Amino acid sequence: MAEGDEERRADYPRFLAIPTRWMDNDIYGHVNNVIYYSYFDTVINQYLIEAGGLDIHEGKIIGIAVESQCRFHRSLEFPDVIDAGLRIGQLGKTSVRYEIGLFRCGDEEPAATGHFVHVFVDRASRRPVPIPPDVRAALQRLERSSARGS
Repeated sequence: MAEGDEERRADYPRFLAIPTRWMDNDIYGHVNNVIYYSYFDTVINQYLIEAGGLDIHEGKIIGIAVESQCRFHRSLEFPDVIDAGLRIGQLGKTSVRYEIGLFRCGDEEPAATGHFVHVFVDRASRRPVPIPPDVRAALQRLERSSARGS
């Protein structure tokens, strides 16, 4: 069994469909590795804005990426549609660890899995601050224990 094969679509409570673009492919005919991080960023920030009310333009609190990691399991290529699954692996006072699974539309096994850590900071000072209540409530809905039914 390949690493990541234990992950399944059902392990993620939130999905966003992301169409690949022609320019996402590299010379080898598959989505270039750096593009996967763009998909991670897209599913996370779309959720924070839509479900958590995060104001990315004028808000006094913003999330800063401090860590990311991706494991590649299967190739993706244009014109695949990616179902980006999102769950919360760890929720702290000022930080959150998102866990992401990228699935080719219809597949049960992920093409890639990874994580992304945000620390929430004051926009002006860049000092850590507590996660805003509306954002925290949205993140709690996706906590891993909830996603796995335990």
